[in-house]
Amino acid sequence: MDVLVTLAPGQGAQVPGFLSPWLDLPGVADRLGWWSAVTGLDLVRYGTTAEAEEIRDTAVAQPLLVSAGLAAAEAVFGGLPEAAGRSGAVAGHSVGELTAAALAGVLSPEAALVFVRERGRGMAEAAAKAETGMTAVLGGDRDEVLAAIERHGLTPANDNGSGQLVAAGSAEGLAAFMADPPPRARLRALPVAGAFHTEHMAPAVERLASLAAGMAPADPATRLLSNRDGAVVDSGRELLERLVRQVSSPVRWDLCTETLRALGVTAIIELPPAGTLVGLAKRALPGVELLACKTPDDLDRAHELLARHAVAEPPPAGGGPVAASHRPTAHATQEGSA
Repeated sequence: MDVLVTLAPGQGAQVPGFLSPWLDLPGVADRLGWWSAVTGLDLVRYGTTAEAEEIRDTAVAQPLLVSAGLAAAEAVFGGLPEAAGRSGAVAGHSVGELTAAALAGVLSPEAALVFVRERGRGMAEAAAKAETGMTAVLGGDRDEVLAAIERHGLTPANDNGSGQLVAAGSAEGLAAFMADPPPRARLRALPVAGAFHTEHMAPAVERLASLAAGMAPADPATRLLSNRDGAVVDSGRELLERLVRQVSSPVRWDLCTETLRALGVTAIIELPPAGTLVGLAKRALPGVELLACKTPDDLDRAHELLARHAVAEPPPAGGGPVAASHRPTAHATQEGSA
């Protein structure tokens, strides 16, 4: 059976002007105008004419990414309810998991954007409290890389699979890590504001927990994968709790990829700013049809993939061998404390 999956990228995927071509579509500018009021940000300007440094700001980048993904999903599927109905599963990397939550109907677009507004502000404030950062690790033996990260008091904040890990923590620990790298690994400092998905983000967790207490999530209308362990989560309340803790816990995209393989994914559409997750899938999921939906020029191909791979009705949200209640717990050993 064909299984089409919709993916949403995380922070760092944004580039100046990436939203410009989408504004040519009817209704997109109006939609972004409304969401600008919700977030308190001029999303149109940030997505079209803002410089790279402006959209690197965590408090700007995160709402911009979620709004871009939702606007594009409406164009790809004809509406957000249709996105849930025609996707065999949805997932997002880091802040992209909020886009996925809105696609699955767990949160309304407005609720997702309020949450991400506070998430971005909270993470930016937490990052300002200490000098921290993140370093990408490419290649090397996985066990040796993880041992080196632990040796320098760092956290494996992202495990993207395909030989890609991200170490995060104090500036001092990262400097020592750079000076003593794992064998056969290449290190690259990332231009981010702080050590995301580590204990350094604890203040943001408290902020989001307070906000989430008053929210009313719905259960997912399609399979929704969690960054924590790759599980399919069938409870909206549980997903919201995971989203709160996600900011201080490692992103296990490698386990999300394992789940996609177990689900028998046959096609993937990555929402804008697309490319990163499709690149990982190209290496990890050979034979799957892939589309990085970067501009409206890609919509014809997206609709063609939908015609051949999408489902007419939503699949069971939690059914199957990789439902949250059936996911093996051994994969959670690399998680940080929330």
